[in-house]
Amino acid sequence: MYLPDYDGGSIANLMASLARACGSSASPCPPLAELPPARLAAFSNLVLLVVDGLGYDLLAERPGPLAPYLRGHLTSVFPSTTAAAIPTFMTGLPPSRHGLTGWHMWLREVGALLAILPLSARPGAPLAEPLPPRAELPQRLFRHDTLYQSMDRTSYVVSPHFIADSPFNRYHSRGAVKQPYHGLDGLFAALGQLTAKAGRKFVYGYWPDYDSAAHEHGCRSPQALAAVDAFATAFCAWLEQIRGSDTLVLVTADHGFIDCPPERQIALADHPLLAECLALPLCGERRAAWCYLKPGKAPVFEAYVRQHLTHAARAVPREQLLAEGWFGPGPCHPELAARIGDYALLMADDWVIHDTLPGETPYTLIGHHGGLSPAEMRVPLLVARP
Repeated sequence: MYLPDYDGGSIANLMASLARACGSSASPCPPLAELPPARLAAFSNLVLLVVDGLGYDLLAERPGPLAPYLRGHLTSVFPSTTAAAIPTFMTGLPPSRHGLTGWHMWLREVGALLAILPLSARPGAPLAEPLPPRAELPQRLFRHDTLYQSMDRTSYVVSPHFIADSPFNRYHSRGAVKQPYHGLDGLFAALGQLTAKAGRKFVYGYWPDYDSAAHEHGCRSPQALAAVDAFATAFCAWLEQIRGSDTLVLVTADHGFIDCPPERQIALADHPLLAECLALPLCGERRAAWCYLKPGKAPVFEAYVRQHLTHAARAVPREQLLAEGWFGPGPCHPELAARIGDYALLMADDWVIHDTLPGETPYTLIGHHGGLSPAEMRVPLLVARP
């Protein structure tokens, strides 16, 4: 297992450096030693680009035109997934503080199992009460401020047009100017316009295309590699365009990827005795599943995993995850314990586990993340001064 390095080597520490450089003390983690806040604060423009899913291992194998800017790697947070990492980029808080723990989350505040980024109920999952309108959910579920609200410079959030005005993105962009874009050319056109503006500013940009291709086709598929190459070409061209603009550009990712072949994908329906232990559907991620158990079922659950799934999974009790600080330093979000179930099923090697609820359309992915392999946990750090 490759655990997050919240003491000085994670994306949470990167955000601590950026936060302090912009006059904010919101992040509880120490800054990166290689990026001291005083050095960052000297630049008029600070630009952070997050390339969804771009793992360090992949980029180190084939850095191409990005090679001059690759400084090393950071760790993601736990779990290594967009739903936990993107809030860290936008708030400076580790998951222990923002309390967002994976794609599917059981949220007892509204008595529902939601996909947290679109804030939509999982089809077929139980509802304790009617779900409030999506626009009202952020105020019910989130307690954290954003970094932009405490920065001493103008901030911008540059997002794909299809998520720019979502309730999740609106909440996490508070204090910043939202800038939607269309396509890769649109991303760098927007970044170019913003860096040309007068004044000191912080710009956060997010690009999702590699992640989409890696999920569908595999993380080293021709489609996924073409997305990386397209980004690299556009990025280097943009650096030339803004040369001399007193800008520091940092590029990283929320997580990396591994491919999981069909024969390594465990269906919960094939393990009815395990399913019988569960009070709720599986939550979290397919590589790190939160398991909510029926009363008295813990011994049966543990024994089943040891006897039938020891080659593929490890059952870790919630208390161990919290005591060992897997989600980051405390004090913890008051709902954190309730949002990670009684046990985590942490998948080994290239295994995943999934369930399909009545009325839910089954789907198969090749690329996965959320687990603790180096490929999933290590993300690149690129630094460019045009």
